[in-house]
Amino acid sequence: MSKIAVLIDDLFEDSEYTKPAQAFKKEGHKLFHVGLKKGKIVRGKKENRPIKIEKSVKEVSVDDFDALLIPGGYSPDRLRADEDTVRFVKEFVESGKPIFAICHAPQLLITAQVLEGRKITGWKSIIQDIKNAGAEFIDKKVVEDGNLISSRHPGDLPAFIGASLKKLK
Repeated sequence: MSKIAVLIDDLFEDSEYTKPAQAFKKEGHKLFHVGLKKGKIVRGKKENRPIKIEKSVKEVSVDDFDALLIPGGYSPDRLRADEDTVRFVKEFVESGKPIFAICHAPQLLITAQVLEGRKITGWKSIIQDIKNAGAEFIDKKVVEDGNLISSRHPGDLPAFIGASLKKLK
């Protein structure tokens, strides 16, 4: 089964992590929590859910994983300020491996400068940022463009999870 890197930091949107994580695990996929500092406990913004960072983004490679999950909330905005994280995301997009991005996750893709000419969706407050990055914003539950699967918000999770699991087959 697939090894999925979960790129996560404090104030992630709890449901955008927990629901895909449960679905991936149920199908036999393994999750690895990647963040800024190995051993750090990061917490969700609503439920205060604790997640332990297993690997620092500095110590991992795209080759270590089969797919990347980026939950939304404030986590992507926090992560995009780190050069190593931005490099990792850029390399992941360029690898052609699946990337599952929901809500505010496109902020990381914008900073990595990998959206030019792509189709994507995301949270309404970043629509203009997506367009400014050269992408076509599409207001749908799930937008699939090559290796990139995106959704707008927690209400889209069933469709997002279904498309992500299909991509992992």
